[in-house]
Amino acid sequence: MKLISAIIKPFKLDDVREALSAIGIQGMTVTETKGFGRQKGHTELYRGAEYVVDFLPKVKLEVAVDSAKLDEVIGAITTAANTGKIGDGKIFVFDLADVIRIRTGESGPEAL
Repeated sequence: MKLISAIIKPFKLDDVREALSAIGIQGMTVTETKGFGRQKGHTELYRGAEYVVDFLPKVKLEVAVDSAKLDEVIGAITTAANTGKIGDGKIFVFDLADVIRIRTGESGPEAL
């Protein structure tokens, strides 16, 4: 089992959710977050004063999947979140030792 953590642009969340639903992924966790990478923020003008926005709004999406679906899920996220511009985000993949569904006590891939 794998845990996929993807940092994407907020306006691409619906596209990614639809792409994951289309391949049978049922659950995910979404967190609104801020960060920067190569974009290094930008400057904005507010009431005549210019200021620097270092941390840009992002969305962190976490999905636990069976190892057999890993490539399919990564492909769906990559395709749906891609704008071709800097700041599209990153995908991180972690090994998942175990998953336990609290309601039923199921563990392993059955709990996904």
